[in-house]
Amino acid sequence: METEKKIAITFDDGPNPNTLLILEVLKKHNVKAAFFCIGKNIEKYPEIFEQVISENHIVANHSYGHSSLFDFFRKSQVIDELNKTDSIIAKVLGKKPLFFRPPYGVTTPSIRRALEVTKHKLIGWNVRSLDGIIKNEKIIFNRIIKRVKPGAIILMHDTTFESVSVLEQLLLFLKKNNYKVVAIDQLLNLKAYEN
Repeated sequence: METEKKIAITFDDGPNPNTLLILEVLKKHNVKAAFFCIGKNIEKYPEIFEQVISENHIVANHSYGHSSLFDFFRKSQVIDELNKTDSIIAKVLGKKPLFFRPPYGVTTPSIRRALEVTKHKLIGWNVRSLDGIIKNEKIIFNRIIKRVKPGAIILMHDTTFESVSVLEQLLLFLKKNNYKVVAIDQLLNLKAYEN
């Protein structure tokens, strides 16, 4: 149980043009985050993905197509999605990511069995911003700060414009309240990549 005031910030569903704005805010505050990327979005925005890596953020697997039916996929389909995205990531990164977050955060027996084969670590969250659903920045921000505690893993999305302003406010709030934002591999004491 994390007692120090350390937390991690994670972003799902990128890369996308909005990711560049998120990267600017993170750089300004000298903070590292984790980006759970969708394979087909990496193919669509390879330069943005490269920038995430070049700025030393963690990149992780968030499936290839982010299907709304992902939790109905058979084990073999899940393995295909993970392997396809891993190879897209490895082409740029040079190594396989070990972290995986399923679309919508739902874990099923099929997903669990697939992870035994692919050897990914399932990474969840305990503070959900709902920035993908709510469009009111104040509500999103208040929702996060009400739930922040040592060891928190905050889920945001780098695909919505609201997240940029909320992130800025959040980082100021965390600093004022003596929280340290650390990379997720550091928070969880897990390896993010295969050697």
